[in-house]
Parts: sequence; structure tokens; C-alpha cells
Amino acid sequence: MTATPRQVVVTGLGATTPLGGDVASTWEGLLAGRSGVRRLTDEWVEQLPVHIAAPVAVEPPLERLEARTLDRVQQLALVAAREAWADAGTPEVDPERLAAVVGSGIGGVLTLLNQYDILRERGPRRVSPHVVPMLMPNGPAATVGLAFTARAGVHAPVSACASGAEAIGYALDMIRAGRADVAITGGSEAAIHPLPLAGFAQMQALSRRNDAPQAASRPFDKGRDGFILGEGAGALVLESAEHAAARGARVYATLAGSGTSADAYHVTAPEPSGAGAARAVRAALRSGGLTAADLVHINAHGTSTPIGDVAEAHALRAALGDALDRVAVTSTKSMTGHLLGAAGAVEAVIAVLTLRDKVVPATRNLDALDDEIDLDVVSIDNRSIPGGAVLSNSFGFGGHDVCLAFTP
Repeated sequence: MTATPRQVVVTGLGATTPLGGDVASTWEGLLAGRSGVRRLTDEWVEQLPVHIAAPVAVEPPLERLEARTLDRVQQLALVAAREAWADAGTPEVDPERLAAVVGSGIGGVLTLLNQYDILRERGPRRVSPHVVPMLMPNGPAATVGLAFTARAGVHAPVSACASGAEAIGYALDMIRAGRADVAITGGSEAAIHPLPLAGFAQMQALSRRNDAPQAASRPFDKGRDGFILGEGAGALVLESAEHAAARGARVYATLAGSGTSADAYHVTAPEPSGAGAARAVRAALRSGGLTAADLVHINAHGTSTPIGDVAEAHALRAALGDALDRVAVTSTKSMTGHLLGAAGAVEAVIAVLTLRDKVVPATRNLDALDDEIDLDVVSIDNRSIPGGAVLSNSFGFGGHDVCLAFTP
């Protein structure tokens, strides 16, 4: 006889994004249809074919020591985690029952590249003694774990643009398995630098609408020509339902399930039929004891790439069948840009807010839906939705597929 999994609820939310320095301002920006994409003003920009990106709207408010000894990706993770923890009411929890699971697709790339420049130009004695802990991919998770004394485990999934979502799914599994009662989880990314921008541009992955930054991210639109590189972080406090009830916590939603799969197709391109992503969607529904008929909304991965958006549409149709016709789909990357390893975490926060307020932010810049995309994409105006289950999709280079399912 299979035991019923422990119910896991969301009690705290935190974020710093291109739309705002916290959850409230980010959500307000999404509902207003604002874009966080802008033209970069750094001197090095002119040598690149892409001049636009989506930096965070508010610089991380940190103490001087934190600013000196933490890479930007760690700083953003800490800002989001602190907000989520405060939002959850600063839970009293045995440190040995508290976990930190924070993903990043790249980690401390700014430290790595900037310190290498220092090494070449000024010599090894000028390299920071903090360089190794600042550049390591588990740096955001370690930073959050140390800040909150998380002794049940500190974990750092690295699965490209699915990292934040995979971290949340891992935290769900930890609590369900009884390895923790509370988890601070999410994702962070800070990679706006000439090298990542040049690399993505060489792959033809980035939009080149340099003269129209706010119109550049166009998920599902016929005229889309690539994604916008963004930065930011998202965090959730997850608790077992019993732990949350015992302390009288306010509950936003239930994290009902998660699903993961792998395309095993190509290191950067999605499997065209969406078969791998469809398996992740089905797995998330099974994990949450849900059916396609329970769904009312999907926050799509929707990066604004010509191939990726079509593959996701095929995946959703394969996984959900005719039930998809009654599901409102949106891509908030049309406003935030693509936050890489932080995207799934920020979008999980947004999915929870969608459940709370029963409103779906409209996809920006969708002037003409691609003929190959058979989805009911919310555009122009925000849409009210009934109560029901919500999915959040995240897919990453390497063929990583992750889907999270939330219920009221």
C-alpha cells in the first residue's frame, strides 16, 4: 500500500526582477503590461550585435561586506530569499529541518570573467581571495543556506534554464520524503556580460531589435526573432501543510506536484515534437493527482525563439489533448526577458500570484499568433480565470524539462 505524500504548501514569496525589486512591484508591472527590457549603456555594448537586455530594476540593497564578498548571482538570491522568509512570517523551525535548494544555470560568471581580466592585467596577487566561493555554481544555494542556517540540506540543481524550477521540485521531494519540514527554494541568475551576450548572439538565439527594446521579446508571435537575456531571482518558502498549520501560517497555494524529463535530442535545440516536455507535463499532473481537466492556466516557458515556442505548443497539445482548449496560456518573459536559471523560480512566484488573484497577465507584443501555435494565449488584456490548477513550464539547454503544478 502506497502512503499518501505529505502535502506541501507555499507560505512565502520573494523576487527581484527587471520589473521590480520585490514581489509586489513585479506583479504590478506584469499586470500593467510593462517591459523590463532596455538598451544597455555600457561602453562594451557597441562592439556586440545585440545591445539590449533586461537587468534588475533595483540594485540589490546589501551591506558593504555582502556586496564585496558575494557574486551578483548570490546577491540576488539573498535578496529574494530574505523577502520570501519575511513574507512567510519568519518561521520558527529547527535548523536541522530546514533546507535550502537554489538553482542557477551559470553561477558566478561575472566574478569568473572579471577576475580573469584582473589576473591578466594586474597579476595573481590582485585576484580576490573570495573568487572561488563567488564563482562556484552552488554559491547562491550556499549563501542562502548560511544566511538561514539550513542544516537539513543545501542543494543546487544546475540544469540551464530549468534550474530554478528543478530546485523547487527537489525541495518538494525533500519535504514529501520527510527530510525537511521547511525549504527556502528558487533560482537566481546574473549573466549580463559581453561574453554570454556574444555567445548567445553567435547562436542566433537573441533578438536583435536593438531599436525597439520593449517590443523585442515576442513569445508565440510570428515576428519573434529570439529571447532577451535577463537577470533576477525568485524564491519560495515551502512547508509541510502540518508545519504551516501548527504555526498558523498564511498559505498562498499548494505545490501539488512536479515533473521532470529529458529530451535526449540535442544540447541546445528542443525535440521538435515536444515529446520530452509533454512527459514532464504528464508527470507533474500525476505527481499532483491532477488531470488535464483540472487546469485553468499555464505559465509557459515561451522564450520568444522560433523553434522553442512551437515545440512547447506541440508538447502541451500532446500532453493535454482537447482540454488545452480551455486553458489560458501566457508567457511573462514577454515582459521580464529570459532570466535563465532564475526564470522557473520567478515564474513559479507569478503562477502562485495568478492563483491568488485569479488573473492571468497578458502576453506582451503578441501582434499575430504563429500559425503553428495552437494555444489560447492571453494577449492585449489580462484575463480573469476560475479557481483550478496552474502549471509553470521550464525547459533548458541539455534537454532539461520541468513542470510544476500548483493548486489553490
